[in-house]
Amino acid sequence: MRHDHIISAKQLSRGDIETVLDHAADIAADPGAFADRHSDTLLGLLFFEPSTRTKMSFTTAMKRLGGDIVDMGSVESSSVKKGESLADTVRVVEGYTDALVLRHPMEGSAKMASEFVDVPLVNAGDGAGQHPTQTLLDLYTIRENAGFEDLTIGIMGDLKYGRTVHSLAHALTTVDARQHFISPESLQLPRSVRYDLHEAGAGIREHTDLDEILPDLDVLYVTRIQAERFPDESEYREVAGQYQIDADTLDAAKDDLTVMHPLPRVDEIAHDVDETTHAQYFQQAHNGVPVRMALLDLMLGGDQ
Repeated sequence: MRHDHIISAKQLSRGDIETVLDHAADIAADPGAFADRHSDTLLGLLFFEPSTRTKMSFTTAMKRLGGDIVDMGSVESSSVKKGESLADTVRVVEGYTDALVLRHPMEGSAKMASEFVDVPLVNAGDGAGQHPTQTLLDLYTIRENAGFEDLTIGIMGDLKYGRTVHSLAHALTTVDARQHFISPESLQLPRSVRYDLHEAGAGIREHTDLDEILPDLDVLYVTRIQAERFPDESEYREVAGQYQIDADTLDAAKDDLTVMHPLPRVDEIAHDVDETTHAQYFQQAHNGVPVRMALLDLMLGGDQ
């Protein structure tokens, strides 16, 4: 890992990915062995959008490595409310910390912010752009359950605004994966993402119906329809609730199908799926701790 900042999944090579995932597996096997790796480290959290899993898992990861966090708190209680620019905010918080984690509603914000700081900066989601650490924990979950060789994955739901989808799709071009994208026509992959995937040599197919591809899938990655990204509420209402699965839906799936979801879910996965052997989305969320521990350790110069 030789990156000062982690901004996009596109910057991660297969070697980078394997390095993080292998280190995460070592941490998951013996987390206590890494407890004092960064006892003098402070991680700055700047979340301009709501977060549960990402924020809490970064907090947990830093503390399990022996360090601590400095949290900007809500936008309403910060100087952002007074009109402070993102560039000024990151430059200020940089002076208090050894690394930064940024979530922001504006696509491209993490790249811009990284140009104003010298400490490592991790993109924790920039609007409908990228979410590379979610991708790393997704890949860890996929490798643990289905492996990377001869992989057939279906990615279903909001492909237009879903930053987790954009990041994961790019990263999957580094492994032996056939990607199937299932969505309403209005929520298909953005043209720019589709172009990048073709340029990377990805084998992708687009569908509007899950049934036609479900029996072939090793992994089904489900996403919610993201109401907060739609410019027009009426456009959201037209597609809300169209793509849902329940336990009966999965009767046609392989016995070892892995069902994933970056969470939070709304109604796209029924609760009866939770009781099946397919459901891995809560374990997927838990994997965020060892994966983010591994990434922080590598970025902050921990000796493997």
